[in-house]
Amino acid sequence: MEKVSVIGAGSWGTALGFVLAENGHDSLIWTRRSEQACEINDQHRNNHYLPDVLLPENLTSTSDLARAIQHANVIILAVPTIAMRETCQNIQALITEPKVFVHVSKGIEPDSLKRISEIIEEEIEDSLRDAVVVLSGPSHAEEVVLRHPTTVAAASYDIEAAERVQDLFMNNYFRVYTNSDVMGVELGGALKNVIALAAGLSDGLGYGDNAKAALITRGLAEITRLGVRMGAKQQTFSGLAGLGDLVVTCTSVHSRNWKAGNRLGKGQSLEQVTEEMGMVIEGVRTTKAAYQLAKHFEVNMPLTEALYSILFGEVPAKEAVDQLMNRGKRQEIDMFFDGI
Repeated sequence: MEKVSVIGAGSWGTALGFVLAENGHDSLIWTRRSEQACEINDQHRNNHYLPDVLLPENLTSTSDLARAIQHANVIILAVPTIAMRETCQNIQALITEPKVFVHVSKGIEPDSLKRISEIIEEEIEDSLRDAVVVLSGPSHAEEVVLRHPTTVAAASYDIEAAERVQDLFMNNYFRVYTNSDVMGVELGGALKNVIALAAGLSDGLGYGDNAKAALITRGLAEITRLGVRMGAKQQTFSGLAGLGDLVVTCTSVHSRNWKAGNRLGKGQSLEQVTEEMGMVIEGVRTTKAAYQLAKHFEVNMPLTEALYSILFGEVPAKEAVDQLMNRGKRQEIDMFFDGI
């Protein structure tokens, strides 16, 4: 049995706490809101994020961050990318002994262009980090808590730490593979949200399956091309954190990035979508970061550039699609290595 604290009581943090508790670990979820902690402790529910789900009785919650940090040997960071740096700064002020940090957020910080593991390493001192592990892959919280078969990857430069996380989560419905390509796993998890927004937008415009299949295929090419240029392993993008996560996020009704893109395609503004969904849409912020990365590394990413122009340049979606379809001719073999 391990002592584990999950920092963040959204749908994914709660689902991971669910798995940990079912595996017999001493699991504690931290939330900013005391009323949410009481709901988890007293009613064994988190209805705002996972309605109609009964949580294990041994899964408890607190709104006291110091207690959550002191409780754990392993800390799961399940906050949105936009909150990650501040959360790590708060943890740094409270932590007194080294811990293993596992992050499950899928994004890239705009402007700094830092991956989540880099943010953790910047904000939490080396002496207080046993290891940093990223847990990523095709995994919707709504299906995990129904115990539907789910498979993800645990990536770390410290393979023993990755194996420790593998042992924490493995059971008969939640399977974990280890991986040493931290950059590739993080980039795959973050950048697929950009393509999922585009896939939802395509569906919202009524373009159908042909267009979405092309988006997924060409989106994978963009992600791979950028990742390899940055130093990740090409094969990672054919795995769970690459193709696997891309497919599920582009096609599932559970995907908030797909939902957001779908509403944009039907004519809602970004402000309307953000307000009505009431949840963080990682793909919007990551689109800005991906656009900046493409420029910095001089990588051709037409889909990302088109989505950026829709979200931040006020280019009508139909116009952006027409521009994509009317580019010059290419050979398909160039797709993964040069441009689409």
